[in-house]
Amino acid sequence: MPLSRRSVLLGSAALGMMALRGSPGLAQVALAPGRLSSVAVDVGPLRARGLGDYAEFVRQALLAALQSAFADRLGGPGPTLVVRVTGLSLNSYAGSGQGTSGRGRSLGGGTDNDYLDGEALIVGPRGAVLSRYPQLSVVPASSGGAWYDPQSERRRVIALAQHYAGWLRRSLG
Repeated sequence: MPLSRRSVLLGSAALGMMALRGSPGLAQVALAPGRLSSVAVDVGPLRARGLGDYAEFVRQALLAALQSAFADRLGGPGPTLVVRVTGLSLNSYAGSGQGTSGRGRSLGGGTDNDYLDGEALIVGPRGAVLSRYPQLSVVPASSGGAWYDPQSERRRVIALAQHYAGWLRRSLG
C-alpha cells in the first residue's frame, strides 16, 4: 500500500519532534541553547578602530550584563555564547528635547539615541559556529543622566550593554 503525502509529512514531523526531545544535539542547540558553558565578548573591531582602553571598558560592561542576563543558564557543558561588538555610536549631545524648534517644526538631522551593534554567536565545543544572532540595540542618549556629568558617558555604555544583553536573552529564549 503506497504512503500518502499526508502520512509522509506527519511521520517527518513526528521524527523531528522526537529528535528534539532526545539527546541534546545540534538541532536543539541551534534553535534555543539550554545551558551555556560561558559567555565572552569580542571587541576586536573596536580595537581595530583605535579605541584601545575604551574598547576594553565596552567589553567589561557587556560581559557583566551578559553574565547577569544569562546567570541561570551558565556553567557546565554546553556551547559558548560569544558576542562580537561591531559598532558603538554615542550621540554627541543628549537632552536636546524632542527634535523640534519649539513650534512643532522638525529641526531635521540627528537623533538622541545611542547604538550598540553586534552579533551573538553560539559556538560549539570544537569551535564551530552553531548559530548567529545579529542585533542592534538603541537606547536614548539620556540614559546616562545629565550630559554634563563626567560619568554620563560610562553610564550610557552600561545602559546600552544591559539593553543588548536583555534583548539577546529574549531572542535566545
